[in-house]
Amino acid sequence: MRDQQIRAALDQHWAASDANDFETEHRIYHADAVLEYPQSGERVRGRRNIQITRTIQPNRKRFTVQRILGGGDLWITEFILSYDGKPSYTVSIMEFRGDQVARETQYFADPFEASPARAQYVERMDAKPRPEHS
Repeated sequence: MRDQQIRAALDQHWAASDANDFETEHRIYHADAVLEYPQSGERVRGRRNIQITRTIQPNRKRFTVQRILGGGDLWITEFILSYDGKPSYTVSIMEFRGDQVARETQYFADPFEASPARAQYVERMDAKPRPEHS
C-alpha cells in the first residue's frame, strides 16, 4: 500500500511541477530534505530553499514524465525537462524517509545527433513520452 501512496505523491509532484504550482510541488519534501545537482556542483538544503531556488528560476519550464520506477524508499523518474522549449533529458533519484523525500539527485543530459555509422543497426525513437510502467 505504501508504494501506491508514494507513486500517487510522485504523480502529483510532477504534475504540479509542470503546472508551476510551487506549493503542491514541494509538499513531497521533508523540511530538512537535500537536493543535489552533481553537474553544477550544487547542493540545496531544506524544503524552503529548494522551493525558493525553483521559484526564482526565470525560464519557462515544462515537465514530460517518461516513466517512474521504484519501490520502498527508492524511486526514479525519467523525464524531459524543457527550459524555454529546449529539452533536457533528466533523471531524478528520490530517497524517501517515511512518506516524504529526504534526498533527491537530478542528472541532466542535452540531446545530441545520432551517429550515421550506427544507422543500419538502430531504430529511431521519437521524443514522444513512452507509456509509463510502475
